[in-house]
Amino acid sequence: MQTIHDRHYGWDNALTPVLTIGSGETVEFAVQEASGGQLSPASSASDLTTLSFERINPVTGPVYIQDAAPGDLLEVEILHFKFKGWGWTGIIPGFGLLHEEFTAPVLHLWELQNEQQATFKEGLHVPLAPFPGTIGVALAEPGQHSIVPPGQNGGNMDIRHLTAGSKLWLPVWVEGALFSVGDTHAAQGDGEVCGTAIESPMDLMLKFTLHKGCSIAEPQFITPGPLTSQVDQRGYHVTTGFSEDLLGATKKAIRYMIEHLGSSYGLTPEEAYMLCSVAVDLKISEVVDVPHWLVSAYFPLSVAAR
Repeated sequence: MQTIHDRHYGWDNALTPVLTIGSGETVEFAVQEASGGQLSPASSASDLTTLSFERINPVTGPVYIQDAAPGDLLEVEILHFKFKGWGWTGIIPGFGLLHEEFTAPVLHLWELQNEQQATFKEGLHVPLAPFPGTIGVALAEPGQHSIVPPGQNGGNMDIRHLTAGSKLWLPVWVEGALFSVGDTHAAQGDGEVCGTAIESPMDLMLKFTLHKGCSIAEPQFITPGPLTSQVDQRGYHVTTGFSEDLLGATKKAIRYMIEHLGSSYGLTPEEAYMLCSVAVDLKISEVVDVPHWLVSAYFPLSVAAR
């Protein structure tokens, strides 16, 4: 098994592969956290205001898979994660679901010595479930494409259920696929509402299997079992929001959850917003009864279990 460290900052099918492998091989990726090394355990909130977005979300790779060609399917099995001892969550001015309301930088640093949970504040412990936020292959279109949004190649999907044991299926768009991965998270809620999860450097082990002539239009994946078994046993407190558009309903559900976390656990609005980003799951509860959408925000009560 080989370990690779090389990083890049955009999807580009002209990049030179750093490694060539065959179907069935396993590779370890040394993944940098989302700031690209601009933040550290010694950082402060002011460092969020000087981040260079040209260095945000680096991905490790690309890896060339022998015999992969457009029209094929690349299966990526997620095997194992190794923490590096720390992570961060931040409110970055101008970024996030409620960026108009949260305009000041706030940084929370996490100790990740325990692979089961991390302490947010006394009495609040977030279960850890590591996954890669950004994972994908090169696009068919030439030139460099932003690493920030998701797309038909995978990309920055931030799917929190791509944990160890999951298998991701990616359509191949170019010869060799040119696979890369990055943006590892120790934990995240569905929605990542403040714009950051527990952003953490990690070593990540993946196994690759090529399926010839078996393509799909966009990524699909399977999970090895229940999605949230580590938190389900104590139930949830749920807030809802309705609106005539999905974004408006989502914002209302999160605002109500921020109010609930503040009144129930003594959190500042900024603390509650960050806790929503790493632990609260958004669900689309209703789309058919026009003119309103209904979105629900689920806070696992196990986070506050005594």
